[in-house]
Parts: sequence; structure tokens; C-alpha cells
Amino acid sequence: MNDLSTTNPLDPSRDEGLRTVGHISYALHAVVAVGAVLPGFQPGIVLLLVAFILDLVKQSDAAGSWQESHFRWRIRSVLWAAGLYVVTLPLWALFVLPGWIAWTAISIWFLYRVVRGWLALNERRAMPV
Repeated sequence: MNDLSTTNPLDPSRDEGLRTVGHISYALHAVVAVGAVLPGFQPGIVLLLVAFILDLVKQSDAAGSWQESHFRWRIRSVLWAAGLYVVTLPLWALFVLPGWIAWTAISIWFLYRVVRGWLALNERRAMPV
């Protein structure tokens, strides 16, 4: 287990600011994960991009702290989920049911990563590297 909680601690106000960013990002990711399986959920890609850009911009502020692992966790989760959604997109064009099944499976995996990370953020624990 990595122990980022004791290395390069952030000042309390900065730590809370980054936790707030983390809560916002995890909330946006949760909406996207659930919305991806809802027919006609249009704001999904916009919310995903907003959360992803937010994580990319603020990641350097958390360098060396326990929160750095959360930024990496969210960024990797988004990249994998987005890649899987794109790869399975043709299933929607060919057959609706297989596309829906694939996106449901991806969304469950993505939601699991969001919940796992969000719970760790609440407990001030670093994510595994």
C-alpha cells in the first residue's frame, strides 16, 4: 500500500479545496456512469469532458499528496471508460440490445470505480497506484 498521506502534506485549506474538486469530479462521473445507459442522455459527454478537464487542470496542485492518487484514479477511469464506450459504439448502430448490454456493463464498472474512489476520498485515503 502506498503511503502518500504522510508525504508532502498540503495546508488544510488547500487540502479541503482539492477534496471539494474531488467531490465535484466524482459526482459528475457518477451522473455520466448512470446516464450512459439512459436513452437520449445528451449532456453525458459534456459532463465527462468537464470532469476530465477539471482533473487534468487540478492534478498538479495535488502532487505528492494523498489526493494525487485520486486524480490519477479518475483520469484513468475516464480514459478507459471513454475508450470502451467508443469501441462498443458500433453495437448501437447494428443492434440496440447488444449496445445497451455493453454500455450497461461499462457503466457498472465505471460506477464501481467512482464509488470506490469517492468512499476513499471521504475517508481521506489514497487510491492504489
